[in-house]
Amino acid sequence: MLETERVREKFKVLQPLLDERCLRVWAATEARSLGHGGIKTVASACGFSRRSIERGLAELQSQKAAGDETVPLPAGRIRRPGGGRKTLVANNPNLVAELERLVDSATRGDPMSPLRWTSKSTEKLAGELQASGCQISTRSVAKLLKSIGYSLQVVRKTHEGGKHEDRDQQFEHINISVRAFQACGEPVISIDAKKKELVGNFTNKGREWHLKGQPEEVNVYDFIDKELGKVTPYGVLDIAANEGWVSVGIDHDTAEFAAESIRRWWLEMGCLRYPKATRLLITADGGGSNGTRVRLWKKVLQELATGLGLEIHVCHFPPGTSKWNKIEHRMFCQITQNWQGRPLVSRQVVVNLIGQTTTKTGLRIKAALDENIYPTKQQVSDAELAAIKITRHEFHGEWNYYISP
Repeated sequence: MLETERVREKFKVLQPLLDERCLRVWAATEARSLGHGGIKTVASACGFSRRSIERGLAELQSQKAAGDETVPLPAGRIRRPGGGRKTLVANNPNLVAELERLVDSATRGDPMSPLRWTSKSTEKLAGELQASGCQISTRSVAKLLKSIGYSLQVVRKTHEGGKHEDRDQQFEHINISVRAFQACGEPVISIDAKKKELVGNFTNKGREWHLKGQPEEVNVYDFIDKELGKVTPYGVLDIAANEGWVSVGIDHDTAEFAAESIRRWWLEMGCLRYPKATRLLITADGGGSNGTRVRLWKKVLQELATGLGLEIHVCHFPPGTSKWNKIEHRMFCQITQNWQGRPLVSRQVVVNLIGQTTTKTGLRIKAALDENIYPTKQQVSDAELAAIKITRHEFHGEWNYYISP
């Protein structure tokens, strides 16, 4: 037992320093020095197989026969070609094909694939391969997937739904209109409503720096707070000035709420920057509270145009292209990044976090709480619709129009 412990202590010291061949030769040297029973003692102390130690003894014998010269090996090798454990692919030539079948069939929607209705994790893949008789670990599956060109990826939003035949022409029309307004020094704004946010001590996606082991504690369940409810941030982005306004509404997202948000932007920011403006161009989605088919939207725009004394021009994005709206990727995404990982514990916190959002490119945002009540299902009669001073463009008049005061 004393010899075994002595050899084990030596092995612990030498193992991190020597490669496989040197350890094998050292183990053989120790076994030879111990004499009878040396192989068993070293194997027990170091965890080597008797066969490895015997190979080491053979190498020592070869060195002795060659005049104590080191037996040459091919460059960069620690064992002779063919030595060591065979790879999984060598033992099972069909392994790669079987793995690709599992992954590809799940990807392509093969209804017969065993992984069609479960995740394609390395654990699941290893389980399916093991069920077919291949002994493989999850780590080996990951290495094999990388070797044949696979990698972990997330889904990518690319499909926009049906593509309207005049989509590109509408984009060009919007571009020409925006450039024409900006060339004349007239304001151009992008508008939209951000998704409703739950107010209270609830979790919020993202991470924030805290002392280690002291994360901010929030409610386990996201049951809506009856007093705080939800808020709807409605944004107005001045494209040229890179300035934004956000009305944080506590009631429904209606056309009246949208028009009130535009009015507040004009009174707080717009009229100061464009004191001589006579026209306003709005770029907006084709749906929602400011949709192309919403009668109330036309009515409140007429009231807004009359109240502000501006001719209001509107260009809607074609169906399925709402993400092209400037406000989405120039303002709303910045707001989301600014409050990530922060519980929106009160309405004022929401307002403050929006108002403190800035970017390196100079984005500046003002925000305020809108506590007005905006009832839904308001009807606009044919007579009221006919009284609106609307002029429609020859090209898709439902998308492009202006309303005079």
